[in-house]
Amino acid sequence: MVRTLLNLAIFLATAAIALLLTSLLVPGFHVHPGGFIVAIIVFALVQALVEWLVRKVFHRSAPTVAGIAGLISTFLALWVASLFGGLSFDGVGGWILATVIAWLITAILGWVAGRFLTPRLDRQQSDRR
Repeated sequence: MVRTLLNLAIFLATAAIALLLTSLLVPGFHVHPGGFIVAIIVFALVQALVEWLVRKVFHRSAPTVAGIAGLISTFLALWVASLFGGLSFDGVGGWILATVIAWLITAILGWVAGRFLTPRLDRQQSDRR
């Protein structure tokens, strides 16, 4: 249960940071203050759902398709979040660049969180036993 909550927190935090940094780095990508929380939640949920589907469908070759699936899930997550009014794009170029930048940021932050936060949680839980 604790691991699930930590993973949820990591997804939400990486989504928030990725959306903010992407809006600063990509001129054609805009995050609207009124829909920012909804955009974070929708973005994180869509990415989590697509990632889960990729693991289920491609369970044996998941590392091979992880990069492509990550880009596709980021693209879809941005598109779905934009339907709720929290995000907007100034053309296709902004959308594509935002997809790549947001994917890179979430991938790096997810790796860092998995490398440093998850092992620490595992050690704390094993110390309690």
